[in-house]
Amino acid sequence: MSEKVVNESEQGKKTSDIHQTNGNGRRATGEMSLEDGTGATAESGHTTVEPVEPELETLPARNGKRRRIFMLAGAGVLVLAIVGTLYWIYARQFESTDDAFVEADITQVAPKVAAYVKKIHVSNNQFVHKGDVLIELDPAELQVHLQQARAQLEQAKSQRQVAAATVDLTEKTSSAGQQTAQSNVESARQNVEQQRLASQARQSQISQASAALKTARASLGQTQAQVPSARSTVQLAQVEYDRRQNLFSRGDISHENLDQAQNRLQTAKAQLNEAEQSVIAAQSRVNEAEANVRTAQETFRQSVAQVGLTQSQVGESQGRLQDASAAPERVEVSQTQVGAAEATIQAAEAEVAQAELELSYAQITAPEDGFVTRKTVEEGQLVQVGTPLMAISQSDDVWVIANFKETQLEFMQPGQKVAIEVDAFPSEDFEGHVESLQAGTGSRFSVLPAENATGNFVKVVQRVPVKIVFDEPADKVKRLVPGMSVEPSVKVR
Repeated sequence: MSEKVVNESEQGKKTSDIHQTNGNGRRATGEMSLEDGTGATAESGHTTVEPVEPELETLPARNGKRRRIFMLAGAGVLVLAIVGTLYWIYARQFESTDDAFVEADITQVAPKVAAYVKKIHVSNNQFVHKGDVLIELDPAELQVHLQQARAQLEQAKSQRQVAAATVDLTEKTSSAGQQTAQSNVESARQNVEQQRLASQARQSQISQASAALKTARASLGQTQAQVPSARSTVQLAQVEYDRRQNLFSRGDISHENLDQAQNRLQTAKAQLNEAEQSVIAAQSRVNEAEANVRTAQETFRQSVAQVGLTQSQVGESQGRLQDASAAPERVEVSQTQVGAAEATIQAAEAEVAQAELELSYAQITAPEDGFVTRKTVEEGQLVQVGTPLMAISQSDDVWVIANFKETQLEFMQPGQKVAIEVDAFPSEDFEGHVESLQAGTGSRFSVLPAENATGNFVKVVQRVPVKIVFDEPADKVKRLVPGMSVEPSVKVR
């Protein structure tokens, strides 16, 4: 802030400001700066020459600084544009998805005969070779069936021998043929009676087995009825124990009272476990009784068939007796018996082969090399035909099923290279190639395909399964197991 310099002369006139500007930006003035300590002080009758800030000189410097900032910003934007363009050019060469998983052939292992499990030779996640014994079934019933089949075969062979001998005797002696026919009639009648008695015994066995099955089912119902009560007891005991534990934590009851509640809870749980085990045992007895009923019914059916066979033999013997006077007819009938015996032998041999085959099924072997998974069988368990007992995961042949969006398939085709990232092994890179594209979307082959005929339609991008196989050594991919999550990137351009 400046004031005008007052002339100290007696006239007391105010001197006018003298403004003189030279070429260096300085001016001469009659003002004196009172605020600037460095300003010159006006003497009596003199004016002070004060320097002016060089504002005009700083303007070019400021403009240059702004220009450099704008140039740097423009260069940065240009670099980002170039990098983004290069990344877009590179990224558009690939199509990737995280909806992809490792797949492999999984073979279900199931028994071909119904029997009790005698011994299990493997455990979960154990590697087995093709042909290794996995499970041994109890062969007792199968061996009995084989013995019966062999006995029937021997019986059929004996019948063939008898028929052949009958032909020889008929050809040699026509007079003795009548006596032989009479003997055959009696023998056949005895066989019929024996088979009828045996059939009645088999029918009685069916009744006994059915009664045992009914008893087992009743026992199962009783044991099953005990389980809800035991569960209710456990729930009540748990509530009481929680309540007392809360009281004990606040010091309202003694530790002894808490122990009593805990003991009651443990007792209730033990009773529940016992009831559940009783249900399992009762169910096992029901299964065994059902198997016994089926066995008895099959035996009865065979017995009835045998009765029919022996009755036909009676008729044949009676026919031979009536026609004993005619030797040619007797020979022809005897030869017919030989043919029937041959057919019986063939049927018996087939039964023996079937029984031997079923006996071989008592040893369940590994169908392929792989790892044992999902083992659900235990020793002593009664298994039925076709019931899955475990699965064999074949680790030597794995692939990837990637569900790509339909909008990603424009340039995708078999044979294209694929980079595969496995979530379980993030530090390792896997390579493969596209083997095939499924001829249909995943939703089309679902259990309940979408129906869009109601009039309300929302377009949803569909996904198409793509099979990708690995181009890696077997030692590298053998660690991959079915179900692992992967992220494949297919080079489509």
